[in-house]
Parts: sequence; C-alpha cells; structure tokens
Amino acid sequence: MIKSFKLLAILMIAPCLTSGPTEAENIIALERRPVVPIEIEIEPLPIIEFNADLLVEALILVESQGNASAIGDTHLTEPSIGVLQLRPIMVREVNRILKRQKSERRYNLKDRFSRDKSIEMFMIWKNYHHPDGGFETIARNWNGGPRGYKNKRTEHYWAKVQLALNKQDI
Repeated sequence: MIKSFKLLAILMIAPCLTSGPTEAENIIALERRPVVPIEIEIEPLPIIEFNADLLVEALILVESQGNASAIGDTHLTEPSIGVLQLRPIMVREVNRILKRQKSERRYNLKDRFSRDKSIEMFMIWKNYHHPDGGFETIARNWNGGPRGYKNKRTEHYWAKVQLALNKQDI
C-alpha cells in the first residue's frame, strides 16, 4: 500500500512588479521569471470502505423508525411490511436471486416481520444488483425500483436517508 508519494512540481516564481508597469514590461518580466523545481510529499486520502450497516440503519430509520411490525402502503393491495418496508415483489425478487445462485434458502412473506431476515433480504438484493453501488444509488433504487436513481421522485427519499446517515455520526 502506498503510504505517501513525492510529487515533482515546477514552481514559477513571478518577479515583484513595481506599481504601474506597462503591458510590455509585464510580458518581458513574465518571460524572465525563473523556473524552480520543488519536491512535495503528499499523503494519499484514506480509502473509505462501503459500510452497509450504516446504510441499512439509515434506511430502517426512514422506512419504519425501527418498527419490525410496521405496515405501510395500506392503500395498495399488497402493503409494505417490516423495518425495511418490504413488498411481496421484493421477497419474490430475493428468492429469484437465491435460485439463480443455486441456493436452497428461500424467504416467505412472514419473514418481512423479522428485522434480521429483512436485513438479510436487503443485503442479498444489494449484493446482487449493486455490488459496487454507492449509498445514493442503492437508497434511491430501494425506494424507486431498478431505475429509481434516475427518478426525480426519489430525490426527497435520498434527502431523508442522508439526514438519517448524519444522525449516525458517520
């Protein structure tokens, strides 16, 4: 791992100009300025690893305030349930992913009431669809579907997730 590296830079030292030089005098002065090579040691920025726990906790705060029995979207024929407000279509999607991965594991609709199983389903979905995704893309797609990150309607949701992330003192 690179701890630091040296950067060779060329520093152009401009001459001190007295007040009131003409444009021609400025051009001549700039052409005569000395070139001085310098070495600067730079520390690289730290690599920030994706911490799914932070995102999951923020999503849980936004979706249900941590209530595993939360039932939302009751105006729909199939409501959202649990800490991550999973809809039946998401349970089907997670089971489809597990089948493609040749896993014997399957989830049922009642599993949405379990905090742990809801988080497991989220992670299966996230790791399959967004293995290298950033918080914003993942959160907005969680809220708005496969192209949610492009949908203007998910911007407000992302703002709420950001507030929840900030409450966690990242």
